[in-house]
Amino acid sequence: MQRSIRLLVVGIFLLVMTTIFVKDRRLGLTHVVSAQVSPTPTPPPATAPFDQAAAITKLKEQIKGRENEPAPAVFKNIQTPLAKSIPAGRLLAVMEFGYARSLGVTCTHCHTPEKWEADDKPQKQIAREMAAMMTRVNGELLKNIKNLKSETPTINCTTCHRGEVKPALNLPGR
Repeated sequence: MQRSIRLLVVGIFLLVMTTIFVKDRRLGLTHVVSAQVSPTPTPPPATAPFDQAAAITKLKEQIKGRENEPAPAVFKNIQTPLAKSIPAGRLLAVMEFGYARSLGVTCTHCHTPEKWEADDKPQKQIAREMAAMMTRVNGELLKNIKNLKSETPTINCTTCHRGEVKPALNLPGR
């Protein structure tokens, strides 16, 4: 039985080898017959990484002369009360420093470049709801805490996020 299996294995090996190596009788050469394999797909061209500084510069250029107008008059789809109440030029700074740096992200975390007004990313709605929470904490809740040393205690994105997308929920070990 073992001998039959060995002969079968050797036979399969020889069959494979004869199909791989073919003698070209006209030229007297031995060459390898290449298998018909589809060509390796070429990877899509690499997209350049998002350049936040360039995007902010471009937006500033687009709103030039309108920086002091209310943000909703200059930008589309402004929904949060804070964003509605500040000038367009300041909104860019709030987005860049208040949101992006506080969460350690770029504009693309919430926005689609060149379609800034689009609501296609859930992170944008989360940011709106977090801004509403922050406004409520600052406007209603903190002022009711007795014995705080500040007359105007304030929280912002950095208070919890500390440069990370997910807020810090655990303290580091000692």
